[in-house]
Amino acid sequence: MANILKVLKGTKDILPQNIDMWHFIEQKADEVFSKYGFKEIRTPIIEVTELFSRGVGDTTDIVNKEMYTFEKSDRSITLRPENTAGVVRSYIENGMSRLSAPVKLWYKGPMFRYERPQAGRQRQFHQVGIEMFGIKQPTADAEVILMAVNYLKSIGLNDLDVEINSLGCPKCREEFKNKLKEVLKPYFNELCEDCQNRYEKNPLRLLDCKVESCKKIFAKPEIQEVINSDFICDECAEHYTELKLYLDKMGVKYTENKLLVRGLDYYNRTVFEIKSNNLGSQNAVAGGGRYDSLVGQLGGEPTPAVGFAMGMERLISLLPEKEPKKLDGYVVSNFPVDAFVLAEELRNQGLNVELDLTNKKFTKQLEKASKVAKYAFILGEDEILKHQVSIKNLEKGNQITVDRHCCVKMLEI
Repeated sequence: MANILKVLKGTKDILPQNIDMWHFIEQKADEVFSKYGFKEIRTPIIEVTELFSRGVGDTTDIVNKEMYTFEKSDRSITLRPENTAGVVRSYIENGMSRLSAPVKLWYKGPMFRYERPQAGRQRQFHQVGIEMFGIKQPTADAEVILMAVNYLKSIGLNDLDVEINSLGCPKCREEFKNKLKEVLKPYFNELCEDCQNRYEKNPLRLLDCKVESCKKIFAKPEIQEVINSDFICDECAEHYTELKLYLDKMGVKYTENKLLVRGLDYYNRTVFEIKSNNLGSQNAVAGGGRYDSLVGQLGGEPTPAVGFAMGMERLISLLPEKEPKKLDGYVVSNFPVDAFVLAEELRNQGLNVELDLTNKKFTKQLEKASKVAKYAFILGEDEILKHQVSIKNLEKGNQITVDRHCCVKMLEI
């Protein structure tokens, strides 16, 4: 017997019995995001590698360790590890800057990162997210956070913690980076290898480290004093204060987390995460923030922007399983030609209908119908001669016989 080929490690089949949950969270995304004026965009799964090295940042773990990259026709191509860079590329390439601001876009689809598979995260994983272009005011940040919270509530997640922080602008952040490097210098040799690499290239990312030994260093009083200092300039501080005012007015409860920096280089000013108390250490279900320099960095006109992304596998892991949807009807008959014709008539009238394609015994067909459908449409010899159909409600057990042309109208029996 030949070896059975199996799915690649870190990838999963989404099976028919699970697909209803995926449809549910996707439809809710369309429903909630549309209320705020967002339109769906679908970008390619493959992009030129330079898009991510320039956009996401060559100091990030994503670019350094996790991307699926290959050469084709002398071009370096990458399976997208995230979708903000791709949406920004599309925004620039398709001249969306000429549209009146704000330009609001949302997306869903697979992303790819080579990392250790864990609960709620695979090497091929799926995200739903949004990007808003053209608004520099904190009203955009507030709307994005509020919409993320409302979406999560719409799918049934209420036990949530919202964390926010301000990273400041490049100018005021530079002073903070230098202070952070200075206070961490005596502990450099005790930092993990990743943090030692980040020390020069992107010291702000040090605060994102999950290694316990590094966390202990960051907890030291002199380092906490730098972390908790009000390093941001007056303009950035005003932006942050106004954001909190809007969140307070809308009843969005949040905590301020000075260690929150997010894992991507393009963020500035507002960053946020939404966490679920029903997950383990990897408990973030949504994250995002402002990235005002990215459009310009990728070749477009300087454009303020803000967005978020959510891991769909993680969302689904927090929701109760849904019962598979049943068919509207199942045709039960030992007259295969007549059954075939009736099934198609019912489908043409808008019903989801199956029938037995192998002409099993009547009792076997009825048994199958009771498992997969709400109603059995029964065609015996009498029904065929009189041009009628017997309809059995498989949940209540009652049955009626009606003229064939009006059987759909009689389903509430």
